[in-house]
Amino acid sequence: MILDSFDHAEKDFMKRLLIESRNEADTILAAVEHAPSDPAWLQLDERERSTIAAARDYLARIKQGDDLRSIREGIAALDHATRRFAELMMEAAVAGAIRGKTMDAAAKELGDKVTAPHPMAPAEFK
Repeated sequence: MILDSFDHAEKDFMKRLLIESRNEADTILAAVEHAPSDPAWLQLDERERSTIAAARDYLARIKQGDDLRSIREGIAALDHATRRFAELMMEAAVAGAIRGKTMDAAAKELGDKVTAPHPMAPAEFK
């Protein structure tokens, strides 16, 4: 029985990777489905929206297949196509969080939740 499990381990592992990739694709596709309801969507131009739609449609089509590499490439393509949209959403979230506050007040409210790879220093004006 142990030898039999070794014989099938690679095949089982590949099945698991395929299932996990399909689940990841489903999660990303669900998020992209809700994207047009976000105000940041309106900041994208028509070319960006059509690139996202093409990547979304491609991933939706190939995720049912058994080609793990194609599914992973489809996920990466949709991720790449939606990067600017994600940046716009993040900018809006940060702007909303600090709107009407001084930098010191915003920093105190955020506390240790935000970290940076370098020390933050107050701006010096002359």
